[in-house]
Amino acid sequence: MDTGEPKAKKIKLEKKKISQNALFGMGNPLLDICAVVDKDFLDKYTLKPNDQILAEDKHKAMFEEIVKKFAVEYRAGGATQNSMKVAQWMIQKPSKVATFFGCIGEDRFGEILKEKAQEAHVDAHYYEQSKEPTGTCAACITGDNRSLVANLAAANCYKKDKHLDLEENWKLGFFLTVSPESILKVAKHASENNKIFGINLSAPFICQAFKDSLLKVMPYVDVLFGNETEAATFAREQGFETEDIVEIAMKTQSLPKVNKKRQRIVVFTQGKECTVMTKGDKVETFPVLQIEESEIVDTNGAGDAFVGGFLSELVQDKPLEQCIRAGHYAANVIIRHVGCTLPEKPDFH
Repeated sequence: MDTGEPKAKKIKLEKKKISQNALFGMGNPLLDICAVVDKDFLDKYTLKPNDQILAEDKHKAMFEEIVKKFAVEYRAGGATQNSMKVAQWMIQKPSKVATFFGCIGEDRFGEILKEKAQEAHVDAHYYEQSKEPTGTCAACITGDNRSLVANLAAANCYKKDKHLDLEENWKLGFFLTVSPESILKVAKHASENNKIFGINLSAPFICQAFKDSLLKVMPYVDVLFGNETEAATFAREQGFETEDIVEIAMKTQSLPKVNKKRQRIVVFTQGKECTVMTKGDKVETFPVLQIEESEIVDTNGAGDAFVGGFLSELVQDKPLEQCIRAGHYAANVIIRHVGCTLPEKPDFH
């Protein structure tokens, strides 16, 4: 049966045996509340059609209103958790190659997240606490735009000493806003052991409100992901004095780096425009897979899926071009579905 989903060009590559917990992600586990909304709803809460923000007091009421007013779907979310889920889906076997750390509440939403991680064969290790409820993210969809409003709640409560530092967790292998000391510990460990450490800019506000935390981590970053909006914000905050995405990629690549054995790779996606990637001292561009406007269901999660697809090949030591191709494939699949949902198996070779 032809599902209309993209068929990736077949390239014969040697398969590397991959071990469980080879890919490790830390971030904010959120339960996405997805709904198609109207312009009045966006205007009421002063939301831009395509944005990612943290909930303020003025947004608190919208989480109840969206459930009452619109047909909602609940999905396991949070950028890193989504990327781990997509990476595991691309890899398929063995299960639990992708590992995830984050904080949830001791509540029903937390239980749903645990169930979803298990369904996705991701090895999720949640730090559970009763002080705050599990974090939620309202995904307000209008056309092919999505405005994300995250209420981190429990995700803000992650404690390095009570979870990451535990021997059984340390052995395993949006977090910058919550536990920068945890990110720094992992970043330094990766650098000292010549392991690959990647970070996703995730949202423009990370580059602004958490600029200092980001700068502390940046010398350890081997792979940096972002979209065109995040790249532009990052460039402004760093004083790059350019809006050209190729120049921004080069300037980002040449920021100071601790582990000199690996040259930093910078990857910026631009929606339907070409993806930009630094390779050596050059910048290469890669066209995305074509898709009819009518086939786009929801762009929420496209960036996370790209990162997941890219990492699924990187963790198997595949060439960077293959990583980009996998990222484009995964993003192309995701935008045909509501939220970060996936068919049973990928058709990528």
